[in-house]
Amino acid sequence: MRIRLFREEDRAAVIDLWRRCDLTRPWNDPDLDIDRKVARDPDGFLVLEDDVGTLVGCAMFGYDGHRGSVNYLGVDPDRRGGGHARLLMAEIEQRLQSVGCPKINLMVRTGNVDVVAFYERLGYGTEDVVTMGNRLIEDASRP
Repeated sequence: MRIRLFREEDRAAVIDLWRRCDLTRPWNDPDLDIDRKVARDPDGFLVLEDDVGTLVGCAMFGYDGHRGSVNYLGVDPDRRGGGHARLLMAEIEQRLQSVGCPKINLMVRTGNVDVVAFYERLGYGTEDVVTMGNRLIEDASRP
């Protein structure tokens, strides 16, 4: 396995992976999300590939000077359970720690108990906070 930075030629495979992992929503255009990440913080977009170069997983992460965040972490559903997500998270944690990031926040969709259990095994826990959002740009119409 090899972790490296996202390259443009990974785009189709990343979007396909996100869809197979149920990470996309109709109101979030994955191409725009990739464009925005690459334009703003290309060093925070990792892919995991196997020994023959097949994309197995990916994740976006960032650091705002106060907290780190992780988004779009996904692993090929047919290859889950092999430690791939754990490997990506370890790399992200190391990279964030190396720039002085004291804490990582992440969001998991309500009801995604398998993913919550995964992060709990890594030492993450739920906190007494409310996550709020405000859409500034509508990429597509919401249902």
